[in-house]
Amino acid sequence: MRFALPLGAFFLLVTLLAVGLTLNPREVPSPLVGKNAPVFELPRLHEPARRFSPKEMQGQVWLLNVWASWCVSCRDEHPLLVDLARSRTVPVYGLNYKDKREEALRWLVQFGDPYVLSVADADGRIGIDYGVYGVPETYVIDKAGVIRYKQIGPLTAERIKTRILPLVAELQR
Repeated sequence: MRFALPLGAFFLLVTLLAVGLTLNPREVPSPLVGKNAPVFELPRLHEPARRFSPKEMQGQVWLLNVWASWCVSCRDEHPLLVDLARSRTVPVYGLNYKDKREEALRWLVQFGDPYVLSVADADGRIGIDYGVYGVPETYVIDKAGVIRYKQIGPLTAERIKTRILPLVAELQR
């Protein structure tokens, strides 16, 4: 009887851990989905004297992709973003996260620039407002400025085909 409570607590903990291991870490629910995207005004990466705000996107469905030149996974998803940009299905904007401007610009020259424009979030404050866990992350934002989807981690061709593009098509109607 003396060991019943600790043993029960141990088995409960093991059960919770086992259930947690079956979950997909890319499917972490975001409290921002269904809410207005955080407003910001940041300098453009290519033209720091000019600024960009999501308010400029009112009336359009768009993607916000959080990326960095130091991010290995960003390199994996980048060709998919380049292809998506070429298709002109949805405008893709970049949020360059905690990066050095020169390195980010060099990275875009080397791997291609799929973004209509990128803004520089050098200190990561806007990333915090968006609940960024780590880069890359991608958000689908509707015509009213509401976040409709959040992808944690790199996009895949499958995810773009089965989730992003159908959602964008639905939101553009």
